[in-house]
Amino acid sequence: MRGLRLSRRSGPQDTGFTGGNEVTLLRGGDELFPRMHAAIRQANSEIWLATYIFHHDDTSLALAQALMAADRRGVRVRLVVDGFGSHASLARLQACFAGTGVALAVFRPMDRWWRWLQPGQLRRLHQKLCMVDGAVAFVGGINVIDDRLDLHHGRTDLPRLDFAVELRGGLVDLVGQTVRSIWSRAWLGREFDDALLDYVPLRRRVGLWLNQLWRGPQRLPEPAAPMAPVCAAFVLRDNLRRRRTIEHAYADAIARARSTVDIICPYFYPGQRIRHALRRAADRGVRVRLLLQGKVDYRLAGWAAEALYAELLGHGVEIYEYTPAFLHAKVAVVDGTWATVGSSNIDPLSLLLNLEANVVVRDASFAARLSGEIDAALAVSQRVSESGGQGLRAMLRRAVVAWFAYVFLRVAGAAGRY
Repeated sequence: MRGLRLSRRSGPQDTGFTGGNEVTLLRGGDELFPRMHAAIRQANSEIWLATYIFHHDDTSLALAQALMAADRRGVRVRLVVDGFGSHASLARLQACFAGTGVALAVFRPMDRWWRWLQPGQLRRLHQKLCMVDGAVAFVGGINVIDDRLDLHHGRTDLPRLDFAVELRGGLVDLVGQTVRSIWSRAWLGREFDDALLDYVPLRRRVGLWLNQLWRGPQRLPEPAAPMAPVCAAFVLRDNLRRRRTIEHAYADAIARARSTVDIICPYFYPGQRIRHALRRAADRGVRVRLLLQGKVDYRLAGWAAEALYAELLGHGVEIYEYTPAFLHAKVAVVDGTWATVGSSNIDPLSLLLNLEANVVVRDASFAARLSGEIDAALAVSQRVSESGGQGLRAMLRRAVVAWFAYVFLRVAGAAGRY
């Protein structure tokens, strides 16, 4: 927001586009989980999985059973979940995996009151990644939970709208490197905590950790068939060198748009750079369409998006609200050639704090498939024609949202401009 200085601005970064990738769009858990189960059943060396939420409903426990079955076959299984997102199910998961070789690590656990006082606890693991045998990977916004179950609102008639991609080719190794890094970081943190609490010598703890990390040979099978020459990139947001990579990817694609920009995002509160790109694109005649939440799960998130309606509508941006079910998708298509699917929202949490991962694809066929999904979602959504954003009440709401975002990001340790 204007005047908010929240982190030192980093310059544009190479997003690492490579050819020779096969990228398959998957809608919701109904398409994702069967593909994950198939890959896990065929695994013969290693499975690495990272997720924000790993729940304990039937869908989630079925995946846990598949992981344990792979472990019994001698496959090395490593799972890392976020300590906040998966807090309600951690005890169940730990009991489920007890006595098995499935190594469950918790990223920034919230199991003790003093955890809230530790620096960086607002920076969560929000990535949803899975890599199997170095041959196939899954990236997207879908947590390990039934599509028709909402943690705050219970069962729903329709599945929430969400997407992921299945990857084969060169990007798979990058996904694997990322999950290994996050799991190792969380596992080593656990070992240090146990060492302090149980007074076990630290040298022994580190030795056990290294043994767990590298147990078993790594066998990477060759792909069964040549890969389609899809140009794609695996784009991360972290708190080191890639602090602004996803934000730049969005802003640069919008700035280059010549005909269309379509974005689906549940939590939408972009900073100056993306808002400026959206306004400029609409001003030069680009059709800009935003699909946001119609069924709001967090009231403040709804206010944050609505606070920007007047500004964007005034420049000709089309805004729609998805009402059939809860919206969780984070996808975009620009000019029918550039597309992205991932975990990153367009808000301060995702763009400045959380660990996020998106796949960016430059391929007309893939973009056409995703555009079809976007058009279908827009067809059952409600278009916002008036924002009511000029009155005193709307101005006060926008000021409250901006103040809350400023304070939250300051507390989280971000500095600079957003």
